[in-house]
Amino acid sequence: MTVSSAHHRAHVSRSVAAALALSLGLATAVVGPADRAGAHGGELRDREYWVEDYGIAEAWEDTRGAGVTVAVIDSGVDGSHPDLEGVVTGGTDVSGAGAPDGQRGIGEVPEHGTLVASLIAGRGHEPEEPVASASPSASAKPSASAKASAEASADASAEAEAEASREAEDSPLQTAGRGADGVVGVAPEAELLAVSLWIAGEATGANPAGVSIDDQIPNAVRWAVDNGASVINMSLGSTSPTWPESWDEAFLYAEQKDVVIVAAAGNRAGGSVQVGAPATMPGVLAVGGLDAKGAASRESSSEGISIGIAAPAENLVGALPGGLYASKWSGTSGAAPLVSGVAALIRAKYPDLTAPQVINRIIMTARDAGIPGKDTIYGHGILDADAAVNADLTVPEERLLGAGGVVSMAQYIETYRRGEVPPPPPPEAAPEEEPLPDIPEPTVPAAQERTSSASSLPAFIVFGFGGLILVILLGGTYQVIRIYRDGRADEDPSEPASEDFHKVR
Repeated sequence: MTVSSAHHRAHVSRSVAAALALSLGLATAVVGPADRAGAHGGELRDREYWVEDYGIAEAWEDTRGAGVTVAVIDSGVDGSHPDLEGVVTGGTDVSGAGAPDGQRGIGEVPEHGTLVASLIAGRGHEPEEPVASASPSASAKPSASAKASAEASADASAEAEAEASREAEDSPLQTAGRGADGVVGVAPEAELLAVSLWIAGEATGANPAGVSIDDQIPNAVRWAVDNGASVINMSLGSTSPTWPESWDEAFLYAEQKDVVIVAAAGNRAGGSVQVGAPATMPGVLAVGGLDAKGAASRESSSEGISIGIAAPAENLVGALPGGLYASKWSGTSGAAPLVSGVAALIRAKYPDLTAPQVINRIIMTARDAGIPGKDTIYGHGILDADAAVNADLTVPEERLLGAGGVVSMAQYIETYRRGEVPPPPPPEAAPEEEPLPDIPEPTVPAAQERTSSASSLPAFIVFGFGGLILVILLGGTYQVIRIYRDGRADEDPSEPASEDFHKVR
């Protein structure tokens, strides 16, 4: 049975900054589910072309992701699927509308999270024993020719089964899982955390629990970090490159806790011409899409400077809830989990590498494509899992991933959010000082009326001194006149008067 899925887009609730529209990346996908009896593991695994073409089989020679936990922030993961039994070790729901353990599909595309999870850590399963059909007639006895024909047919069937068994033993896909049936993910020994959120859409509408996507996303990231995820896969993307400020602190928290975050770049068929958040956020490895031939996908990818790596995004297979399978689906939401699986392989083999170094190994070993060097379609190049896991190279500690020169959330917040400075803390209370001793107010003398004696004393002094000076002047004048007269009486009348001033007696 083949089911053609319609264009799936989800719209994020409006935040103060801008309205975001999330698209799950299943745009124009053709999904072919099959029941348990009709799911032939060999057929599904033959379609997992990326295992051989992108170096995953060679990477499995050293590691298959044991000991690494990957969080799948999506629509929910069916952990009861035969390929995912025992793989989902924990989970939660951040929407308020899903199962508490995150293992029930919700929102516009409820099967989406299970598809993504199977590409990361699907383990396959043992095929069910065929049920023998009843004989059409118990009394009928086969003829000799019919008996010979049946024996020949049985011999041919046994020979075909033996040949298929020998081919299976030579195929890494058959030996990597838990059996010949089902889907094998890139990191089949990794463990998963299922974090369900509600992606709104035309069919299902807004989240019935009322929790906005602006709150669901940061809550999901924080929960994943706090519950042991060292890799987070986000196969969802916005049609806008910006994101609400409410996401900042959660992604900064993941950065500070050394967690690798991988996100889908979005699909042109889903309306994402340019890369949208969270793939545009600093430190997040954005994954672009390729077609089955390894060229950039026209429909199942977007374009932008944020793209870090390109991986298969067309003609994918995957698990569906209820033990079913998708025989064909497309979108960068399928390319992202392939890269997340490679990140899990690297973290398992090199546990001492930091999250930026894990990303550095992936982009440093990518096969260049398109314009030489980094470009807006392939990013740093095409995924090479073998080189990313096994190449002998020195991985720098500094972050090589960064669009527009911003390489981390810490740098982004410091550069672009500093305009909104938090209010300063209240001033500290001044220390109490010992009170100074009281100083009595000075006594102001009262004015008194002057007495008569006090008022006459200054006048007496003035007139007394004046009279004394007058007496002295009069006495001096008298003496001058007397001396003058005495001199006139003694002078010779015969001498001329003109000589009076020239004689000295």
